[in-house]
Amino acid sequence: MALPKLNIPTYELELPSTGDKIKYRPFLVKEQKILMMAQESGEDEQIANVMSTLVSECTFGSVDANNAPMFDVEYIFLKVRGKSAGETIELNVLCPDDETTRVPYSLNLDDVLVQVDDKHTNEISINLSVKIVFRYPILADMKNMISITTNVEMMYELLVLCVQEIHDGDDVFQRIDMTDKEIEEFIDSLTTDQFKNVTKFFETMPKLRHTIEVTNPNTNVKSEVMLEGLQSFLE
Repeated sequence: MALPKLNIPTYELELPSTGDKIKYRPFLVKEQKILMMAQESGEDEQIANVMSTLVSECTFGSVDANNAPMFDVEYIFLKVRGKSAGETIELNVLCPDDETTRVPYSLNLDDVLVQVDDKHTNEISINLSVKIVFRYPILADMKNMISITTNVEMMYELLVLCVQEIHDGDDVFQRIDMTDKEIEEFIDSLTTDQFKNVTKFFETMPKLRHTIEVTNPNTNVKSEVMLEGLQSFLE
């Protein structure tokens, strides 16, 4: 006699990047086991690979996690995690007023959203005739930068990877027609002010972000703490 087949619940979410509605399901026990093993290994590449596989499988193949914007992947993963292990998580938050005291905080994952800066744009003007059109970082980009150890180098590498088009008046140079070396040389030719303007794309792009308020029990000071990025919600 065959064992019973269990019905797996399905839920719906809206992709932050497009507004499209997709269905998803919780992790299965076998998937959660693989995730825990990857986390215990401490190897970023293994964690990224498992995360990619689980997001794709838990959305029934409707999301290609390797090529979807990172903020979509992080949002989906957080929603799946919530339905798998409970929407409420316990965090140990550092109080910013003394940067020493930590306090417990219960967070409802349903309150966490991808936030977008009102001034954000993926088209950055360099001068009156030249502009860069960017795409959003994807999980595959993160895998390429696992060995990078400095924030400056990471920002520069991400900038090169995310250039989608360069416009010079009516001429449009597509990413497929440009080499990494050519893009690097173009970026190196920017002035400091132009480069600072370019990096605004990354500073203002959509992010998984949530603000909480904590009170330091030692000083009675209330402070707002910004939680940003998937790791902040998985402590």
